[in-house]
Amino acid sequence: MASNNNVSMDNIYKLEGRVPVGAAIPFGLQHVLAMFVANVTPLIIIASVAQYNGVAFSTVDTARLIQNCMIIAGIGTLIQLFPIWRIGSGLPIVMGLSFTFLAACMTAASQDYGLMVGGIIVGGCIEGVLGLTAKYWRKIIQPIVAGCVVCAIGLSILNVGVSSYVSSGTYEVGAWQNLLVGTITLISCIVFNVLAKGFAKQLYVLFGLAVGYVVAIAFGMVNFADIGNTISEMGVFAIPKVFAFAPKFNIGIIISFVIVFLVSAVETIGDTTAACTGALGRDITDREVSGSLAVDGFCSALAGGVFGVSPITSFSQNVGLLKMTKVVNRFTIMFGALIMILGGLFPPIGAFLSTLPDCVLGGCTVIMFGSILVAGIEMISHCEFTQRNMIIVATSLCVGVGVTQVEGALSGLPSIISDIFAGNMVAGVFVVALILSLVLPKNMEIEKKD
Repeated sequence: MASNNNVSMDNIYKLEGRVPVGAAIPFGLQHVLAMFVANVTPLIIIASVAQYNGVAFSTVDTARLIQNCMIIAGIGTLIQLFPIWRIGSGLPIVMGLSFTFLAACMTAASQDYGLMVGGIIVGGCIEGVLGLTAKYWRKIIQPIVAGCVVCAIGLSILNVGVSSYVSSGTYEVGAWQNLLVGTITLISCIVFNVLAKGFAKQLYVLFGLAVGYVVAIAFGMVNFADIGNTISEMGVFAIPKVFAFAPKFNIGIIISFVIVFLVSAVETIGDTTAACTGALGRDITDREVSGSLAVDGFCSALAGGVFGVSPITSFSQNVGLLKMTKVVNRFTIMFGALIMILGGLFPPIGAFLSTLPDCVLGGCTVIMFGSILVAGIEMISHCEFTQRNMIIVATSLCVGVGVTQVEGALSGLPSIISDIFAGNMVAGVFVVALILSLVLPKNMEIEKKD
């Protein structure tokens, strides 16, 4: 029997050990393709409204920031996989730029990009310290609360998968061409997963992306001119531009970022818990919770202060990929991180990956996103179906998700509260579930009369 210390394909379903490099690269590439568009999109949106010292960002400025966001995502993933001191969980978690911070970043960057950088540095350091002290407060987040949060994460990204499924840069949203390409991609993933044998079965996402990409080319959805434009602006190899934005500090913006970092911490706990229960088949440890939050915070401070990009966090779609494939080997996922770093150092790589149409990506991600919701349901099912737990689940999901579905539901509250809870169901579900878990009596069972 192969040892974890030997190079063996048997290790691909194990956290430790090495697998042949030729096999590790495509599995790592799957993770990059699953998150690439979502990783760079927040930065592109922020750059479109940003100004620094009164000057709006040029296309070259944006291209350089895209380069930096790929590099920091790769660095963050490497630290998550292979911890430095107590920073990092050692779990197969992929890191990338978070949509959770989009509203706060746009508000700050539209005033001055330095204000955004300052808010990220302070907020990130606070979350990092919170992670290092997790053993003192983690027990207040009971398993039923974590299950509700994971369910909310799954629900919150279902619309992202469907939005990609029906979109492309060539045709209108919902056009039959988009739907056809997305459906062909989805069917290709399923058929490959059913018919393939052995380890190849778990490359169904990469196969679906390849088939969908070829079909998308036939429909004129792929614009190869963007690759040439990127090379002309940045060259074939480019050193990342660091410390380009001096941090500026505003107490109101800092407070708003700190609050969102707390929400991000909840999402990270949910993602890492789902990775353990859904892919590794065990509960998460205090050390892993602490390390994952420390990476979330300190690497976000590094992302803002050094690379000038928005905060990074764990990627739910990659957790879904872990759950679907059960490929959890750290050595394998390391190649995904290295590909992201190379994509930043060699702009043509990132430019090529960015030509992947949304509908092709959506055809693959709808399965992965749904698996996050399933992981949350599984976590809840492992808790007892007591009266107390059912009240926590029902109330937190209804209130947390419901307020995001009704426009103006929180309009009577301060704008900072509305900004956080009206657009982020994970935050609402967590707060309601946590409060109920703390205040409801332990024994609420209805006594049956004889």
